[in-house]
Amino acid sequence: MTSEPKLSPEIMPWEEKPAGCTAPLWRFSQNPIIDRYHIPSSNSIFNSAVVPFNGGYAGVFRCDNKAVQMNIFAGFSKDGVHWDIEHEPIKFKPGNTDMIDSDYKYDPRVTWIDDRYWITWCNGYNGPTIGIGYTFDFKEFFQCENAFLPFNRNGVLFPQKFDGKYAMLSRPSDNGHTPFGDIFISFSPDMKFWGEHRCVMKVTPFEESAWQCLKIGAGSVPFLTDEGWLMFYHGVIRTCNGYRYSLGAVILDKDNPTKVLYRSRDYLLAPAAPYELVGDVPNVVFPCAALTDGKRVAIYYGAADTTVCMAFGYVNEIIDFVKANSYIG
Repeated sequence: MTSEPKLSPEIMPWEEKPAGCTAPLWRFSQNPIIDRYHIPSSNSIFNSAVVPFNGGYAGVFRCDNKAVQMNIFAGFSKDGVHWDIEHEPIKFKPGNTDMIDSDYKYDPRVTWIDDRYWITWCNGYNGPTIGIGYTFDFKEFFQCENAFLPFNRNGVLFPQKFDGKYAMLSRPSDNGHTPFGDIFISFSPDMKFWGEHRCVMKVTPFEESAWQCLKIGAGSVPFLTDEGWLMFYHGVIRTCNGYRYSLGAVILDKDNPTKVLYRSRDYLLAPAAPYELVGDVPNVVFPCAALTDGKRVAIYYGAADTTVCMAFGYVNEIIDFVKANSYIG
C-alpha cells in the first residue's frame, strides 16, 4: 500500500522572486514547462495536476490530441519541472461501479486522502459532469460513479474529511462555454453518493471586482494554513475580445469549509505573458495544482489552453495580500 506522500523541500520546484518584483506571485522564468507537442499525439497539454510521489512527483495531464479529443494521461518527474508523460491515456478499471462510460476527460485534479490518490476531472457522460477515480501507484487506475448529474465542472476534493465525510467543491454549469457559475460544496460518506450541496462563493458585482464577475471555479486542491484552507481559483470576465481567465485565492474556515473568510478582490495572476495571451484559447490562466512546504507554494496552471506553466509565491505574502485586498459579498 502506498504511504502518505511527502514533499521534500530540497526538491520542491522553486525560483526566487525576481529583483524589483512586488507582486505576491511571480512566473517561472522557464515557462512553459510542458509544451503543446510534448508527446507525439498531442495538440496541447494544459490544466493538469501534480502531487508528490515516491520521492519525486506524479501527475495527471490533460492532453488533447491532434483530432482534439480530450483525455488524461499519467506522468512522472524527479523535480516537478521536467516531465515524462505516458504516450497513451489512462485506462480505467471499474472501481465502485461498472458504469465507467466516458466521451471525454479533461481538467484533472489529484488529491491524497487516507490511503490513495483520488482523481477528479470533467467527465463526458451526456454532457460534462465530475468524474472520480483513484490510484495507488499511477500505474493502475479505478473509475468510480460520477459525482453529479450533468452539467458540472471544476470538481476539487479537500484532502481531509469533515465529520467523516468527503468534501468536494464544484461549479454547476451548462453544456457549452458557460456564461455563469458559482462555486458549491457537496459532501459524501463513501465517495459514491453526494449531497448536502451548499453555495460557497458567488461571482462578484462588476463594479466591485470585474475580473471574476462572469463565473468562477475551484482550482488547486486546498491546503491548510494557520488562517484556514488556502485555495487558488479562477475567475472570468467577458470582454469585447472574449473570455479572460485570471487567478485569485480564497481562505476558507478550517472547520467549516462552506465559510469564506477572505477572498481576492484583486487577482494574483492574470494573462500577460505571451504564452498566456496567445494559444488555442487566448487570455487564460487556469490553476489546477499547488505544491507547498508550508512556507512556499508552487502553482501549476494552464496557459491559453495550450501549455503547462508555473508560478511561485510565499504563503504568508499571499495570505497577507488576500486579507488586505479582500472581497466578501
